[in-house]
Amino acid sequence: MRILHILSQAPDFTGSGKYIQAIIKYAAEKGHDNFLVAGIQDDFVPDPLTIPIEKTLFVRFKSKTLDYPIPGMSDVMPYESSVFSSLDQEKIKAYEKEFKSVILRARDRFRPDIIHSHHLWLASKIARTNLEDLPMVTTCHGTCLRQFFLCPGLGRHVQQSFKKIDRIMSLSHFQKQEIQKIHSIDPWKISVVGGGYDDSLFFYDAKVPAEPCNMLYAGKLSRAKGVPWLLESLERIKHLPWVLHIAGSGSGKEKEKCLVLAKKFKNRVIVHGPLKHNKLAALMRRVHIFILPSFFEGLPLVLMEALASGCRIITTSLPGTKEVLGDSGESPGEKIVEMVELPLLETIDSPHDRDMEMLRQRLALAIEKTVKKSIKNPQPDMEAVQRITGKYTWSKVFSRIEKVYEKAVLKIP
Repeated sequence: MRILHILSQAPDFTGSGKYIQAIIKYAAEKGHDNFLVAGIQDDFVPDPLTIPIEKTLFVRFKSKTLDYPIPGMSDVMPYESSVFSSLDQEKIKAYEKEFKSVILRARDRFRPDIIHSHHLWLASKIARTNLEDLPMVTTCHGTCLRQFFLCPGLGRHVQQSFKKIDRIMSLSHFQKQEIQKIHSIDPWKISVVGGGYDDSLFFYDAKVPAEPCNMLYAGKLSRAKGVPWLLESLERIKHLPWVLHIAGSGSGKEKEKCLVLAKKFKNRVIVHGPLKHNKLAALMRRVHIFILPSFFEGLPLVLMEALASGCRIITTSLPGTKEVLGDSGESPGEKIVEMVELPLLETIDSPHDRDMEMLRQRLALAIEKTVKKSIKNPQPDMEAVQRITGKYTWSKVFSRIEKVYEKAVLKIP
């Protein structure tokens, strides 16, 4: 097939960016022809290893036609960005006009058999509205459902076009139910395909003794990802032998707050900045524990990468994460995944201030328990890891995606 991939933000740096890179790679290995439309900052230099430059067209922000930073699907991005909820009608119209122009140019140049867009949001609406004669599938990454509540006016503007998308792919059964509820999509149109990890990069290597116990957080430096309360919780367990590595970036005041908190721990918290996938994989093979204390996620691919690398996991008990990681089959004493229960949140990705002390205490207890377990035995139960991660390699995920393509093209249930 000739597949036109559409992503409204940079094809790198974020979960959806890594996702589209993997899909293009595995589609090419299966003999499909790929073309990419993506949104980028005007000074962005694309990686020719992801896809040949002649098979790409970009919507450029901070340019003459779009003179503002690229709007992110999350309100805090690992690069300069705008927030959808702050865009006025003039900026939205310019956004739609430019994406329409670039998508139509891609159609005329590439002549695709199928469109694969990412996020149930504005770029997917533009593609569906202007390419009605082509089969189209869309992957929901979760952040687009969050944006629907943050920008209800824009949400209503894009919503009707989603009923005309041939197939929608979700990361979990819980997310499928959310898509049905929010957008009133027929359940037979939604396929649960999950997210994947690259098993040629993320694999197990025997862990060195865990004194000190090396822990890792990888992701955006933001409040919604839980980084401030992770750092604040570590104040309670200074007596244990641990080092925390932080990989990732962010922007604005939230990033600065995270860096200020990290600096208090001196050499016990090491901030690496953003890491390429191969360097992140090498770091994961060295550390004992991976921590992701987010208040909102779809299904973070980084958890699969960390598990496959032999890390014990500490994460929040979010529905999609719990669905996939909640029962790995090992005994309670050997649990690989420790989940921290969240209280009822004030907004979709923010707790009430009154609950923060309780959350810091819960996270500190989970870290203390897992550090002690890692010191006693740095090697996790890799049979249990394989039971969780086995069906989430990218080759298996792409096989499920390929079946969705076929159903969309053939118009079959």
